Formats: sequence, structure tokens, C-alpha cells
Amino acid sequence: MTIGRFAPSPTGTLHLGNLRTALASWLSIKSQGGRWIIRMEDVDGPRCHRGLGDQQLRDLAAMGMESDAPVMWQSDRSPSYRTALHALHAQHQLYPCHCTRRDLQNLASAPHDEDGLRPYPDLCRHRPWEGFEAALRLRLPDGSVEWADAVLGSQRDDPARLTGDPLLFRRDGLFAYHLAVVVDDGFQEITEIVRGMDLRGVTATQIRLQEALGLPRPAYAHLGLVTAPDGSRLGKRAGALGLEGLHQRGIGIDEIIGWLGWSLGCQELPEPSTIGKLVAGFQWSRVPSGAIRIPATWA
Repeated sequence: MTIGRFAPSPTGTLHLGNLRTALASWLSIKSQGGRWIIRMEDVDGPRCHRGLGDQQLRDLAAMGMESDAPVMWQSDRSPSYRTALHALHAQHQLYPCHCTRRDLQNLASAPHDEDGLRPYPDLCRHRPWEGFEAALRLRLPDGSVEWADAVLGSQRDDPARLTGDPLLFRRDGLFAYHLAVVVDDGFQEITEIVRGMDLRGVTATQIRLQEALGLPRPAYAHLGLVTAPDGSRLGKRAGALGLEGLHQRGIGIDEIIGWLGWSLGCQELPEPSTIGKLVAGFQWSRVPSGAIRIPATWA
């Protein structure tokens, strides 16, 4: 069975970009007769708030998208992440890292790739093991990773060069994003991951981590970002482009769903609709790969 997930972080309101990703995932899974799961990625405790997560769930439900399994919160999953770290250590794939964020920011002229990624420069790669209380990185092997993307087509990256060794455990005692998302995708048996283009650059890194943990590789689809009418990034404006903000401007849920469905190639015009009516028109081959501009009247 195909199993998909939408995994927001409860740090703010779901905006149109988030809702478009959720809808694309939901439509893809439902068109295949699969199960769609919501997971709350609140592993970064200081930035996340349970109340915001509850509001996100209400917004998704208002659009007709509800989880086919109990919603899982990453803050409840620490023992599983710790087990994964022990498994990686047993394979001699972890090393301690003493670098601070300021250390990395101060590196002179470290190049960025087109996704804005700056690879870790291996400053601590040869440090001896210090135990599980230190910050920990995964030692990536050299070589390219290839995968098929439902939107972008054939993709290839060398994660050792693109991102460098990823941080899996932080010095403040929190588990890092890469570890939590890969472990949870494996635990929930996720077979299809739909997310924004801003996460495309870490896909090969996460595939390497899946391989290290002996987890199956899901299928991927990376959507173009939703932008302002002039094509610029939404930035701080994104928060006003959630269901409540748009409702205050007289834009109803059916109108929002219709526009989102049109932006995903489900219908020829951005006419009001419901998610149930969009399922029959969904095909990955119809989803545009580029950025989508919001209507000028919504900005």
C-alpha cells in the first residue's frame, strides 16, 4: 500500500505553500487508494508550540484533510532516535563535532550551492569518540546518489560534497532534523514523500542515512515554491496567507482549494472546488515544476 505523509513543524501558521504541499500529497495518495498520515515535526522543542500544531491540524481538517492514523509528535519519539544513534555508532559511522554555528558562519568564503547549502568542512571528522553526550555527525561516503523525482525527473547529487556530514545530535541535547525525519519515515513505512523545492538539496543526504540504518527508500516529489505575485519570496508575508488571514479578506476555503488544485494541474481554471472533486484530475505529469505566484488580490 502507498503511504504518504505531511509533516509540518508547529512553529507558525500553515501558509499557502504548506497547504499546497499537503494537498499534493493528499491527492497523490488518495488517487492511489493509499493511506495519508500527518506527523508533527516538533523535535526542535524551543521553536515549537503544541497549540500551533493543534491549529495546523484544524486548518487541514477544514480543507478536508485528516490523518488516516493517529497524529505522531516527534517530541514523543526520543527513545527511537537514541536507538538509531547507537546503531550508527556500532557501525563506526558517527563522530563528535565541537563546531559552533558561529564557527561555521565565520569560515572564510565557503561556497554555497544553488540551493543555498554550505557543506560541512570536516573540521572534526577525525576526532576520537567521546560518547553520546557530544554533538554527533554522520560520516558520509563519497559518491553520487540517484533518484527519480515525480516532478523534477531523474536527479543526482553527491551529498558528501553538497551538504557534507550531517548533524544528527545537537550539543544542546536535541535530536537533529535529518535523524528524526528518516527514522520516523521508516517507522511509519512511508513510501512517498512530497515536499517543497527548498528541501530537494538534502534528499541525497537523507537517502544515505536511510541506507546506513537499513531503511527502504521512499519515492520523492519536490514542488516549486509559492511566491509573491512579483515572483519574490513571501518572507514575513507568508503568515498572513493562511486560512484565517485569507478568510478575513473574504476568500473562502473552496476558493483556496480551487486555486491550489489549479496550481497542481487538477483543473483548467482556478474555480472554487473541494478536495474530493480534485482527486480524479490529479496526475504528477500535470504538476508544474516551477514556482507558483499567488493572485495579486490575495497578497
